[in-house]
Amino acid sequence: MKTARRTFIQGMAATGALSGYRASAASSPRPNILVILADDMGWADLGCFGSRHIRTPHLDRLAAAGVRMTDCYASSPVCSPTRLSMATGRYNVAFRTGLIEPFSAGEWGDSAIPEGYPTLPALLREAGYGTSLIGKWHLGESEGGSPLAHGYDEFYGFLGGAIDYFTHQWRGEYALHRGEEKSEDFGYMTTLLANETVKALARYNESEKPFLISLHFNAPHWPWEGPEDQALGGDGGSSIASGGSLETYAQMMESLDRNIGRVLRALDNLGMADDTLVIFTSDNGGERFSEVWPFTGMKGMLLEGGIRVPGIVRFPGRIPAGVDSAQMASTMDWMPTILDAAGVKPRQDQVLDGISLLPPLASGRSINRSLFWKFQGHNQRAARVGNWKYLKLDDNEFLFDLSVDSLERADMAKSEPERFDQLKAAWEEWNKGMVTDDSIAGFCHSPGTLAGMMPDGEEYNCKVYGPRPEAPNPET
Repeated sequence: MKTARRTFIQGMAATGALSGYRASAASSPRPNILVILADDMGWADLGCFGSRHIRTPHLDRLAAAGVRMTDCYASSPVCSPTRLSMATGRYNVAFRTGLIEPFSAGEWGDSAIPEGYPTLPALLREAGYGTSLIGKWHLGESEGGSPLAHGYDEFYGFLGGAIDYFTHQWRGEYALHRGEEKSEDFGYMTTLLANETVKALARYNESEKPFLISLHFNAPHWPWEGPEDQALGGDGGSSIASGGSLETYAQMMESLDRNIGRVLRALDNLGMADDTLVIFTSDNGGERFSEVWPFTGMKGMLLEGGIRVPGIVRFPGRIPAGVDSAQMASTMDWMPTILDAAGVKPRQDQVLDGISLLPPLASGRSINRSLFWKFQGHNQRAARVGNWKYLKLDDNEFLFDLSVDSLERADMAKSEPERFDQLKAAWEEWNKGMVTDDSIAGFCHSPGTLAGMMPDGEEYNCKVYGPRPEAPNPET
């Protein structure tokens, strides 16, 4: 962002910010909620986060009108576990299904969310909100696992992990739905999702009912198809291992930005913008053509590039405009943040691992906290406490000082043994409250994709798509 932006980075006692925030929030009417989620977008894929070749003027303007969050994280480095956190306000590994990377039906059931669980949309619907999911779900493809079974009144989108942008197929099956029925709409997926959102805004405006719209784009997730690439349309899974380019990726991102601009303009034209909390983020770090500088790593890894994601929050009259926040945040925080904004309380016995971000964003003073991750692919572990990060990849353990080493290259484990032991012990203590690992197949990229950084084999607990290639015969 421009250097004129003010930066809020102070530490604080949480109680001070909470008391000042709640006094001003108590008299506010129930706001509308618009959550915009990108899919596999890297930290630096937006102009306002440092992109060198992708133009995103609409999201840049959104950031200029709100808070740009520099230390925003995904709960997991892949899609469905993060979406589980967003729906429940919990660490994804508080659920056994949160270990499925990514989620698919199995012995654990056909829904990632337990039946009857008080999700974010379910609680808001009970409080009188209209609830719409437009876009990607990826938490269950059965009737009991669908968004309509977990708190959403309306659903337009797809249930699986991806969809072809033109044919609207996923693994050879037509996948676009309106409610429980297939939808035969024609067009580029990013545009169709924006079209549906604009229509939903108009309906909610006429009803004068507060709403939660979860606009979960599939962009810029593969297949690598820009808005002019209709001839490339396939079955939604054929372009995983090949195709694409930096230029195509930029076209996908710029289409995403244009369509988000259309949605934000509809909010303005309907006179709803001042009464709407808008949140923009990504479900995890970027893949292949994405940019994550000044970090390293990618989707499927607990390095910063796999879990550090852009975060933008606009809430007119409730949080400042044109500022940066270094508040450490996670996907699981969006549910308590939204409930706080709406004046809706979780159920009495409900556990939330996340915190409301409104007090620190409103006051500009960061709350000190720790965040933890575990990921079965390559048996990864991570903890961030202040600027220090503990990381485990297979049998290798590291300690990094992110304040001076954002690339996670200078291992401090031997020079800071006490701190290393403290962070590792903190992770172990946290893990006692999470579900036990049980070697469900995890997620790994191929060695070619990772340029040989980590091996791929049965002993590494990796889930692979399609047949595993035969190992070369050393005698030939």
